[in-house]
Amino acid sequence: MTETSMNTPSGSLFAQDERTKKRNAAEKRFRMFGLAAIATGLLFLVILLTSILSSGLGAFQQTFINVPVYLDEAKLDKNGNRDIEDIKKVSTFGYNPLIQQAIFDSVTEQGIETPLAKAKDMKALLSASAAAQLRDDVIANPDLIGQTVTFRILASADVDGYLKGRVTRESVARDKNTDAAHLDLVDELRDAGVIKKSFNWAFITGADASESRPEQAGMGVSMVGSFFMMLVVLFLALPIGVAASIYLEEFAPQNKWTDLIEVNISNLAAVPSIVFGILGLAVFIQFAHLPQSAPIVGGLVLTLMTLPTIIISTRASLKAVPPSIRDAALGIGASKMQSVFHHVLPLAMPGILTGTIIGLAQALGETAPLLLIGMVGYIATDMPDGFFGGFLDPNSAMPAQIYEWAKRADPAYYERAWGGIIILLVFLLTMNIIAVILRRRFERRW
Repeated sequence: MTETSMNTPSGSLFAQDERTKKRNAAEKRFRMFGLAAIATGLLFLVILLTSILSSGLGAFQQTFINVPVYLDEAKLDKNGNRDIEDIKKVSTFGYNPLIQQAIFDSVTEQGIETPLAKAKDMKALLSASAAAQLRDDVIANPDLIGQTVTFRILASADVDGYLKGRVTRESVARDKNTDAAHLDLVDELRDAGVIKKSFNWAFITGADASESRPEQAGMGVSMVGSFFMMLVVLFLALPIGVAASIYLEEFAPQNKWTDLIEVNISNLAAVPSIVFGILGLAVFIQFAHLPQSAPIVGGLVLTLMTLPTIIISTRASLKAVPPSIRDAALGIGASKMQSVFHHVLPLAMPGILTGTIIGLAQALGETAPLLLIGMVGYIATDMPDGFFGGFLDPNSAMPAQIYEWAKRADPAYYERAWGGIIILLVFLLTMNIIAVILRRRFERRW
């Protein structure tokens, strides 16, 4: 009988050989690299969020001047008949002296010593919109004329920036309107409670303003514009994208034409968004003559951009449904359409909804396509007129508004651009949370 030698490693099975030690060491290194990558990503995320919050939270606070203003009847209603048409004839130039005198009287009553010896010297403390605010209130309630009414008036951007640390005494040395004496007066009025910072609801609900009135600018109108654009995207991209996906995945024959369509859909998902903006400019504005800067045009452009994302995610969700579900439905006598719509589609719904909401979130943050259809240069100062006006009236959108503010010279607009980013991130976070909730709600296990 011949003995066969066995090539077995010598030593105990419980002792690691050199190859095992190398594999274990490589695994530990890989884990360390993975943890380091996660830690680096979290570090950059914290830095990003810290930068955004530190730069943008100031936009949610605004400086106001609380001052009693005597609405002089001799200047606002010379005839004394409270005729609204006569009152409207008084422009903002007639209200400015009243506000300036009111602040000067408050300074005198507080016993504040200042080299600013005239009422018109108070102009630098006021927003350019202060007179218009008073005029609107008087027109809305003419009975206020002849009374002394306490108003909460917007302070100027320089005053607001000084209290937020954005404006310094060194920087105002180069300013033609504000000087160190004004800043000294602001300190005194702040201590006296005349000038206060408070939460700025107008930043969330208000409209854009001209470059001379950054303290009045808000995101409200552009938020409405984004809302109507998302409605267009939702009601067009969702049914078209899901229908196309169902046909391609469940009903279309596998041939060179469907292969060509699939390749083009994948390529469209990688096309730069500004290309869709050029397409929207050529087709929807120049050819179809739809109104420029209107949310309906922005929605149509974003629909074209979002469709490939929705189609790809929907097809992936349909593929994830096990073939046994289809076979079981067909085996009990269901038609092909019944098996798809009654069994496959409900099981794929979580993935479809998730992909759709992620596509909408991507469209919500797009700026490049809006550049070419005029939604960036347009200053949206009024809310749309009615529901259909929300689609057809010229408007802006949140990312376009942020871009517009970021390129303006006044540092107050730069602060508002960061504040707008915070609002946009809140919208995106909300949409992603909704996607997670819907996925959990409709998820089925088999």
